[in-house]
Parts: sequence; C-alpha cells; structure tokens
Amino acid sequence: MSVFISWYKYHLLLRPILTQSIATGIIFTSGDIIAQGFIEQRGHKKYDFSRTLRLGGFGALIAGPSGATWYRILDKYIDIKKPFLALLTRVTLDQTIYAPSFIATFLSVQSILERQSKEQIIKKFKNVYLPTLINNYKLWPTVQLLNFYFIPLNHRLLVVNTVALGWNTYLSIVNKRGSDIVG
Repeated sequence: MSVFISWYKYHLLLRPILTQSIATGIIFTSGDIIAQGFIEQRGHKKYDFSRTLRLGGFGALIAGPSGATWYRILDKYIDIKKPFLALLTRVTLDQTIYAPSFIATFLSVQSILERQSKEQIIKKFKNVYLPTLINNYKLWPTVQLLNFYFIPLNHRLLVVNTVALGWNTYLSIVNKRGSDIVG
C-alpha cells in the first residue's frame, strides 16, 4: 500500500490531472464491480463486463479530468477574503453547477454507450435524474464542506473518489435500473 501511495504522490506532482483521472477510472470501475458482484450478486455468467468498462472509461475520461479541472477553477477564481464565505461559495457552486451537470452527463453518456434511443434516454431522465440529484444533496454538500476546508487542492479529488466508491456503486445501480425501465 505504501508503494501505491508513494507512486500516487510522485505522479500527482508531475501530472496531477492525468494521475487523478487514472485514479478516478479505477474508483468508478471498483464501484461497478461492487454493484454487480456484491449488491446485485451477479455470478460470472451474468456479470456485464461492458458495463464495468463503460463506467471505468467514464471515470477516467470524463469524471477525472472534469473534477480535477473543476476544483482548480474553484480554487483559482473564488478569491474571497473571508475564508468561510469562500468555502460556502465553492460548495454552493459545486452543488448548483457541477453536481447537476455531472449527473446529467453521466446518465447521458451511459445511455449513449448503451445504444439507447432518444426516447429511452428521455424516459430514463424522467425516472432517475431528479431522485439521483436529491440523493446527491443528502451526501455531497457535507462531504464538500469538509473537503474544501481541510484538504489541499491536489488531494480533493482523491477524497471525493474515496467517498465516491459508495456513490459510484449507487450511480451504477441507478443507471442500470433506469436502463431496465426503458429497455
């Protein structure tokens, strides 16, 4: 484990966004493995490897780069002299801009990769977007308050990814249920 931590810290300094993107891809992949293997209790014959690949790819190619960039934007442009007000502003922007966009992007990309029709995608959104966003608001504002307050910029996405292991498991299940409804 200490070898991984050393590798992560070293590469985080050299290539922060790439390193965070790889880590995010691994976490998304793990979340789907947990969802399929432990929660849905799929055996080897029913395991959907393409689903795991879709989620891992989304984590590495979209969630990782967007999250790492988003935290840098918040840090750079929210320059309020009162620390508590700056903290609340970052969390508010995160939860009013990034979170709704992220969930919409996640559901859209997964639906497109699942080759769903426009009608199926619209139906999926009607069924799962709002409940997912509401559940987001039950968890992430508190996580982000603590994250933005205590954690240095380069480690924020790792904290989010750690908490997101459970959240990504949830997203994987929500996406699957939404696809089953429209399928």
